[in-house]
Amino acid sequence: MNVRIVVLAAGKGKRMGIEIPKVLVPLKGEPVLYHILRSVRAANIDPKPIVVVGENKPLIEAALTEGGFTAEYAVQEGQLGTGHAVRAAEAAAGSAESVLVLYGDHPFVSPTTIKKIISLHEAERATLTLATLVVPDFEGWRVSFADFGRIIRSADGAIERIVEKKDGTPEELAVRELNPAFFCFNGLWLWQSLAKLKNMNAQGEYYLTDLVKMAMEGGVKINSLLIDAKEGAGINTQVHLAAAEGL
Repeated sequence: MNVRIVVLAAGKGKRMGIEIPKVLVPLKGEPVLYHILRSVRAANIDPKPIVVVGENKPLIEAALTEGGFTAEYAVQEGQLGTGHAVRAAEAAAGSAESVLVLYGDHPFVSPTTIKKIISLHEAERATLTLATLVVPDFEGWRVSFADFGRIIRSADGAIERIVEKKDGTPEELAVRELNPAFFCFNGLWLWQSLAKLKNMNAQGEYYLTDLVKMAMEGGVKINSLLIDAKEGAGINTQVHLAAAEGL
């Protein structure tokens, strides 16, 4: 099956208080983006992943060339959210049967997990396959997970909804199965659904995670894969970066 991998890398790093693109922040002496692209390369599924960039394209392209990485670039004009970022990759990935979306600031995703997500998605002929993780608390290296959406399941174990931190009740926020936002989509459904996304939220942005609700409401086939929690650790602040260094 034709699979494309899209890596979102247009973030500016405002929460980190830095002048360089967030994905170029050093982690163990190398840009964060190198770590995830190395896993993508080792998975041997998409030899030229699509990296979504913004006005930071010259810096990222130069860094990836220096690191010996091969990528196709899609430019996100403006910062209008993760859904908007993925839509920028449509021209490059539009013919793909499956599209896996990853984040450039999540350096710990393994090649094995990348292959497992795609294999499950294709074996089950799903419309959407998402990774989930479970943590006992939000201490230490798990600090970055505190803001993740909670996976709410029905009595039969099916994913019922994802509740964001700002919207959750105390009972919902006590749930420790979380959404790291690693998604594999049926390509045709993805592009059709992105075109329907609304930005009726406080940020005025188009959220990729809204596609989960859209899939649930549409009654399409959704799969989930439980991954090692460490693989979902992201870097949005200096605190998160310090925790990642410890991993």
